[in-house]
Amino acid sequence: MSEITPRELKARLDAGRPPVLLDVREAWELRLCRLPNALHIPLEELAGRVDELDPEQEIVVYCHQGVRSAAVVEYLRARGFRDVKNLRGGLDAWARTVDPTMRRY
Repeated sequence: MSEITPRELKARLDAGRPPVLLDVREAWELRLCRLPNALHIPLEELAGRVDELDPEQEIVVYCHQGVRSAAVVEYLRARGFRDVKNLRGGLDAWARTVDPTMRRY
């Protein structure tokens, strides 16, 4: 599976080359913390909302710790999405390595 580290993603965002950020966490998790400009499609809604995503765009999928998002990467790849990456370690890793002010849970 293709992954991107939090630091690699931060560098991409800072360089002005942002991928589509797909947040697959639950709504209550979104209220705790999130990455700016992320598209929120909870895991349980993905099958019915996959048409909101462009299979030609680069997509970085994230969740709390990278487990749910890894499953989503495989799901999207099986449906023809080629440039899909998992945020390694999820938002928890982002908070630990990139943004220590982000709320952890």
